[in-house]
Amino acid sequence: MRKKERAAIVIERLKKEYPGADCTLDYNEAWKLLVSVRLAAQCTDERVNIIVKDLFAKYPGVNELAEAEPEDIEAIVRPCGLGKSKARDISKCMRMLRDEFGSKVPDNFEDLLKLPGVGRKSANLIMGDVFGKPAIVTDTHCIRLCNRIGLVDNEKNPKKVEMALWKIIPPEEGSDFCHRLVYHGREVCTARTIPYCEKCCLADVCKSYASYMKEKNQ
Repeated sequence: MRKKERAAIVIERLKKEYPGADCTLDYNEAWKLLVSVRLAAQCTDERVNIIVKDLFAKYPGVNELAEAEPEDIEAIVRPCGLGKSKARDISKCMRMLRDEFGSKVPDNFEDLLKLPGVGRKSANLIMGDVFGKPAIVTDTHCIRLCNRIGLVDNEKNPKKVEMALWKIIPPEEGSDFCHRLVYHGREVCTARTIPYCEKCCLADVCKSYASYMKEKNQ
Protein backbone atom coordinates (compact mmCIF):
# COMPACT_ATOMS: atom_id res chain seq x y z
CA MET A 1 0.00 0.00 0.00
CA ARG A 2 1.36 3.41 -0.95
CA LYS A 3 1.78 6.01 1.76
CA LYS A 4 -0.73 8.39 0.17
CA GLU A 5 -3.35 5.65 0.05
CA ARG A 6 -2.64 4.66 3.63
CA ALA A 7 -2.83 8.31 4.71
CA ALA A 8 -6.27 8.73 3.11
CA ILE A 9 -7.58 5.71 5.02
CA VAL A 10 -6.04 6.88 8.30
CA ILE A 11 -7.55 10.36 7.91
CA GLU A 12 -11.06 8.98 7.37
CA ARG A 13 -10.82 6.43 10.19
CA LEU A 14 -9.61 9.03 12.68
CA LYS A 15 -12.38 11.43 11.60
CA LYS A 16 -14.95 8.84 12.62
CA GLU A 17 -13.14 7.95 15.82
CA TYR A 18 -12.49 11.53 17.01
CA PRO A 19 -14.95 13.80 15.18
CA GLY A 20 -14.59 16.70 17.61
CA ALA A 21 -10.85 16.62 18.12
CA ASP A 22 -9.25 20.04 18.48
CA CYS A 23 -6.38 21.75 20.25
CA THR A 24 -6.05 20.58 23.85
CA LEU A 25 -4.64 23.93 24.98
CA ASP A 26 -7.31 26.36 26.18
CA TYR A 27 -7.23 29.81 24.58
CA ASN A 28 -9.52 32.53 23.29
CA GLU A 29 -6.91 34.84 21.74
CA ALA A 30 -3.99 34.09 19.45
CA TRP A 31 -1.34 35.50 21.76
CA LYS A 32 -2.54 33.26 24.57
CA LEU A 33 -2.02 30.20 22.41
CA LEU A 34 1.50 31.43 21.65
CA VAL A 35 2.22 31.60 25.37
CA SER A 36 0.61 28.26 26.14
CA VAL A 37 2.37 26.33 23.42
CA ARG A 38 5.73 27.61 24.68
CA LEU A 39 4.85 26.49 28.20
CA ALA A 40 3.74 23.09 26.92
CA ALA A 41 7.28 22.04 26.01
CA GLN A 42 8.07 19.05 28.28
CA CYS A 43 4.86 19.73 30.19
CA THR A 44 1.32 18.40 29.89
CA ASP A 45 -1.35 20.55 28.27
CA GLU A 46 -3.53 19.94 31.33
CA ARG A 47 -0.99 21.55 33.63
CA VAL A 48 -0.44 24.44 31.23
CA ASN A 49 -4.19 25.15 31.12
CA ILE A 50 -4.17 25.47 34.90
CA ILE A 51 -1.03 27.61 35.20
CA VAL A 52 -1.96 30.15 32.52
CA LYS A 53 -5.14 31.11 34.37
CA ASP A 54 -3.05 32.96 36.95
CA LEU A 55 -0.68 34.33 34.31
CA PHE A 56 -3.44 35.78 32.14
CA ALA A 57 -5.35 37.09 35.14
CA LYS A 58 -2.31 39.15 36.17
CA TYR A 59 -1.30 40.08 32.61
CA PRO A 60 -4.52 40.22 30.52
CA GLY A 61 -3.00 41.45 27.26
CA VAL A 62 0.10 41.48 25.08
CA ASN A 63 1.16 44.91 26.34
CA GLU A 64 0.79 43.98 30.00
CA LEU A 65 2.81 40.80 29.56
CA ALA A 66 5.41 42.64 27.49
CA GLU A 67 5.92 45.08 30.35
CA ALA A 68 6.33 42.31 32.94
CA GLU A 69 9.79 41.38 34.16
CA PRO A 70 10.89 37.87 33.14
CA GLU A 71 11.42 37.04 36.81
CA ASP A 72 7.77 37.84 37.59
CA ILE A 73 6.61 35.66 34.70
CA GLU A 74 8.89 32.86 35.86
CA ALA A 75 7.41 32.97 39.35
CA ILE A 76 4.04 32.00 37.87
CA VAL A 77 5.06 29.55 35.14
CA ARG A 78 7.74 27.67 37.10
CA PRO A 79 5.45 24.64 37.71
CA CYS A 80 5.52 24.01 33.95
CA GLY A 81 9.25 23.29 34.13
CA LEU A 82 12.14 25.13 32.47
CA GLY A 83 10.70 28.26 34.03
CA LYS A 84 13.63 30.58 33.40
CA SER A 85 13.99 29.90 29.67
CA LYS A 86 10.22 29.81 29.07
CA ALA A 87 9.70 33.09 30.93
CA ARG A 88 12.54 34.70 28.97
CA ASP A 89 11.09 33.57 25.64
CA ILE A 90 7.57 34.67 26.55
CA SER A 91 8.84 38.09 27.61
CA LYS A 92 10.86 38.58 24.40
CA CYS A 93 8.01 37.26 22.26
CA MET A 94 5.43 39.62 23.74
CA ARG A 95 7.78 42.58 23.42
CA MET A 96 8.38 41.79 19.77
CA LEU A 97 4.63 41.49 19.18
CA ARG A 98 4.16 44.89 20.82
CA ASP A 99 7.07 46.66 19.14
CA GLU A 100 7.08 45.13 15.65
CA PHE A 101 3.60 43.74 15.03
CA GLY A 102 1.26 46.21 16.70
CA SER A 103 0.49 43.73 19.51
CA LYS A 104 -1.06 41.36 16.94
CA VAL A 105 0.04 37.81 16.21
CA PRO A 106 1.22 37.69 12.56
CA ASP A 107 -0.72 35.46 10.19
CA ASN A 108 2.18 34.24 8.08
CA PHE A 109 4.65 31.47 8.79
CA GLU A 110 7.84 33.44 8.23
CA ASP A 111 6.93 36.19 10.69
CA LEU A 112 5.83 33.66 13.30
CA LEU A 113 9.23 31.99 13.11
CA LYS A 114 10.88 35.33 13.93
CA LEU A 115 9.23 35.35 17.35
CA PRO A 116 11.45 34.16 20.24
CA GLY A 117 10.58 30.66 21.37
CA VAL A 118 8.50 29.89 18.29
CA GLY A 119 9.59 26.97 16.14
CA ARG A 120 7.93 25.20 13.24
CA LYS A 121 5.63 23.17 15.46
CA SER A 122 4.29 26.27 17.24
CA ALA A 123 4.03 28.26 14.03
CA ASN A 124 2.05 25.49 12.35
CA LEU A 125 -0.29 25.28 15.33
CA ILE A 126 -1.00 29.00 15.14
CA MET A 127 -1.46 28.91 11.37
CA GLY A 128 -3.92 26.03 11.54
CA ASP A 129 -5.89 26.74 14.70
CA VAL A 130 -5.98 30.52 14.73
CA PHE A 131 -5.93 31.41 11.05
CA GLY A 132 -7.41 28.26 9.50
CA LYS A 133 -4.54 27.84 7.08
CA PRO A 134 -2.85 24.58 6.01
CA ALA A 135 -0.70 23.26 8.83
CA ILE A 136 1.02 20.11 10.03
CA VAL A 137 2.05 20.04 13.69
CA THR A 138 4.76 17.44 14.23
CA ASP A 139 4.61 16.96 17.99
CA THR A 140 5.74 13.77 19.75
CA HIS A 141 2.41 12.01 19.12
CA CYS A 142 2.50 12.82 15.42
CA ILE A 143 6.07 11.60 15.01
CA ARG A 144 5.51 8.40 17.00
CA LEU A 145 2.25 7.42 15.29
CA CYS A 146 3.32 8.28 11.75
CA ASN A 147 6.37 6.06 12.15
CA ARG A 148 4.37 3.20 13.63
CA ILE A 149 1.55 3.40 11.07
CA GLY A 150 3.98 3.66 8.17
CA LEU A 151 3.35 7.17 6.92
CA VAL A 152 7.05 7.92 7.40
CA ASP A 153 9.96 5.52 7.57
CA ASN A 154 12.05 5.55 10.74
CA GLU A 155 12.22 9.34 10.78
CA LYS A 156 12.34 11.22 14.08
CA ASN A 157 13.39 14.68 12.92
CA PRO A 158 10.29 16.92 13.26
CA LYS A 159 10.97 19.01 10.16
CA LYS A 160 11.66 15.96 8.00
CA VAL A 161 8.45 14.31 9.26
CA GLU A 162 6.56 17.50 8.47
CA MET A 163 7.98 17.69 4.96
CA ALA A 164 7.15 14.02 4.32
CA LEU A 165 3.57 14.47 5.52
CA TRP A 166 3.01 17.52 3.30
CA LYS A 167 3.47 15.15 0.34
CA ILE A 168 0.71 12.74 1.39
CA ILE A 169 -1.74 14.70 3.56
CA PRO A 170 -4.19 17.05 1.77
CA PRO A 171 -3.50 20.64 2.96
CA GLU A 172 -7.06 21.13 4.24
CA GLU A 173 -6.78 18.00 6.41
CA GLY A 174 -3.40 18.60 8.04
CA SER A 175 -4.37 20.56 11.15
CA ASP A 176 -7.30 18.38 12.22
CA PHE A 177 -5.38 15.22 11.32
CA CYS A 178 -2.59 16.17 13.73
CA HIS A 179 -5.06 16.96 16.52
CA ARG A 180 -6.64 13.54 16.03
CA LEU A 181 -3.22 11.91 16.24
CA VAL A 182 -2.83 13.48 19.68
CA TYR A 183 -6.12 11.98 20.87
CA HIS A 184 -5.30 8.58 19.36
CA GLY A 185 -1.79 8.69 20.78
CA ARG A 186 -3.09 9.30 24.29
CA GLU A 187 -5.93 6.80 24.23
CA VAL A 188 -4.74 3.92 22.03
CA CYS A 189 -1.33 4.22 20.37
CA THR A 190 0.40 5.18 23.59
CA ALA A 191 4.10 5.74 24.13
CA ARG A 192 4.33 2.55 26.18
CA THR A 193 6.36 -0.28 24.66
CA ILE A 194 3.25 -2.19 23.58
CA PRO A 195 0.27 0.07 22.74
CA TYR A 196 -3.40 -0.98 22.78
CA CYS A 197 -3.35 -2.46 19.28
CA GLU A 198 -6.31 -4.76 19.89
CA LYS A 199 -8.70 -1.81 20.06
CA CYS A 200 -7.11 0.32 17.33
CA CYS A 201 -9.25 1.44 14.39
CA LEU A 202 -6.12 1.49 12.21
CA ALA A 203 -4.89 -2.03 12.92
CA ASP A 204 -5.45 -3.41 9.42
CA VAL A 205 -3.52 -0.58 7.75
CA CYS A 206 -0.79 -0.14 10.39
CA LYS A 207 2.65 -1.43 9.44
CA SER A 208 3.57 -2.09 13.09
CA TYR A 209 0.40 -3.93 14.13
CA ALA A 210 1.56 -7.49 13.46
CA SER A 211 4.90 -7.08 15.25
CA TYR A 212 3.32 -5.39 18.28
CA MET A 213 0.67 -8.09 18.63
CA LYS A 214 3.27 -10.82 18.23
CA GLU A 215 5.33 -9.27 21.01
CA LYS A 216 2.27 -8.86 23.21
CA ASN A 217 1.25 -12.52 22.84
CA GLN A 218 4.65 -14.00 23.57
